[in-house]
Amino acid sequence: MHRLKGIIYGVNGRRLVPHRLPFFSGSLYWVLPQKQPYGISELVGEEANPWKGRHSVLIFRGWSSSSYLVDDKAGAIKAEKAKGIRKKSVVEFSKVDAELLPTVILVGRPNVGKSALFNRFIRRREALVYDTPDDHVTRDIREGIAKLGDLRFKVLDSAGLEMAASSGSILDRTAEMTANVLARSQFAIFLIDVRDGLQPLDSEVGKWLRKHASRISTILVMNKSESFDDHVGFLTAAAGEAYKLGYGDPIPISAETGLGMAELYEALRPLLEGYMLHNLSENQDNISSVGKDSKLPLQLAIVGRPNVGKSTLLNALLQQNRVLTGPEAGLTRDSVRAHFQFQERTIYLVDTAGWLQRTKRENGPGSLSIMQSRKSLIRAHVVALVLDAEEVAKARSSMKHAEVVIARQAIEEGRGLVVIVNKMDLLRGKQNSKLYEKVIKAVPEEIQTLIPQQVTGIPVVFVSALEGRGRIAVMNQVVSTYEKWCLRLSTACLNRWLHKVMRRHSWKDEAAQPKIKYFTQVKARPPTFVAFLSGKTQLTDTDIRFLTKSLKEDFDIGGIPIRIMQRAIPRKVRNIGRKNGQSTGRSMDRKLSDKRTIPV
Repeated sequence: MHRLKGIIYGVNGRRLVPHRLPFFSGSLYWVLPQKQPYGISELVGEEANPWKGRHSVLIFRGWSSSSYLVDDKAGAIKAEKAKGIRKKSVVEFSKVDAELLPTVILVGRPNVGKSALFNRFIRRREALVYDTPDDHVTRDIREGIAKLGDLRFKVLDSAGLEMAASSGSILDRTAEMTANVLARSQFAIFLIDVRDGLQPLDSEVGKWLRKHASRISTILVMNKSESFDDHVGFLTAAAGEAYKLGYGDPIPISAETGLGMAELYEALRPLLEGYMLHNLSENQDNISSVGKDSKLPLQLAIVGRPNVGKSTLLNALLQQNRVLTGPEAGLTRDSVRAHFQFQERTIYLVDTAGWLQRTKRENGPGSLSIMQSRKSLIRAHVVALVLDAEEVAKARSSMKHAEVVIARQAIEEGRGLVVIVNKMDLLRGKQNSKLYEKVIKAVPEEIQTLIPQQVTGIPVVFVSALEGRGRIAVMNQVVSTYEKWCLRLSTACLNRWLHKVMRRHSWKDEAAQPKIKYFTQVKARPPTFVAFLSGKTQLTDTDIRFLTKSLKEDFDIGGIPIRIMQRAIPRKVRNIGRKNGQSTGRSMDRKLSDKRTIPV
């Protein structure tokens, strides 16, 4: 048994290159050119050695410096893992509060696979991934909790960097936003595309990164390496070329297939452990289970047509420039997720792309953005529909077709709905005073006519996100709607309410009046009730609307969808109830006795 000691890098600091050997049953091994070989011919024989005269050494891919070569009966070389099991992390990252975890930002030029690696880290397909060499898919900073083995850290997905962007352009603004976030990060992963080789833009990004993040530890990664896994010497040459960037030895990975994640783990682990031990050594109380919030978290999705101020509203609620804003329509592509604390409650915000009707011919990032916006609406607890006050003042109706579709879909999905009329600052002044009053009066009335009758009393808030006005009013209304959405009423309370409601309602025909035995709530979020009926008469649509309206008025739960179902009590159950009712009375059974008659 021969042990290979400390061979993980090649000549001039180059990393090893994986190759597939035909006589090793399809396993992948590392091949390293060396002047002093370790005698492969003695293990496999002169005839079976394909590297005869090339002086090569083999190491199994993915293992560190300790591996074994075993000579079996067939004469083939097999690699066996060392007996020492990989040591567990000194810090239990899973027990550390998410706010205390280190931050790792992904940087690089456009279309190198940053979003794909982000999805790999968080183990979900949240960031949009699309092959667009001439366009930028990602424009905002996305944040998530990465899970790499037993490591946990906050990972940020940034937009592609281009140094030649003109001042004030979208690319210039995204670069400025990346620089601001980079200053708050502890580590960076610099990605390059190994298929394209080292590009001049990669060198410019490297210089930019060294200028703006001189104190940040940076790991260089060669992405999209799965295509060249079997090419002899290609990755070695690419690694030597990438070494010129000055960030050490690059790690070949594939964000799409997961190749090289073990090597990336080994590179990140000492950095993350050192950061956690340095920052939490004096405060051990922070390394504990994540405490539950005193109140349940709230998921809020901000939706609407393009260019109505959704991103500006999110920045106003967070009170920071979290997402990219500007006069351009359709600026947001990804559904950006952020969170903050409001009245001791965690609020998760989702800024979605502008809602447009998806056509059959439409492909690319725009189509993916529409699908992602619809998924965000389904996952939310409360939906904030944003309208443009200036367009409302000029148009005949308050809501256009796309906005009516959004509102109806939110109600069909059972979500709470809050309508926010933005850009009210454009209607202030002497000249627009009539328009201002007209919008405030007309919007609530028109919304009620356009939205189904099952939902009444939808709250409307008038704000100016650019000036930051109306922030507290919006959050108070959102929290109020969420609490109504989570409301639970006891069966006894509902039956007392039902008795009063059925008495005050005028029925045309008493014989046709439905006989509701009892009324109960079976589900919250949204509130769902079941009316149990006896007899053949069922509740009509008019009866259900009457009960829904009475529930909203008497319990103050307007503005959220309420569902009422009806079920008939089977005859067997009713007959059993009657028999039990007859037998519950006291009966006198006479039994003969010497003394007296005994009532039983």
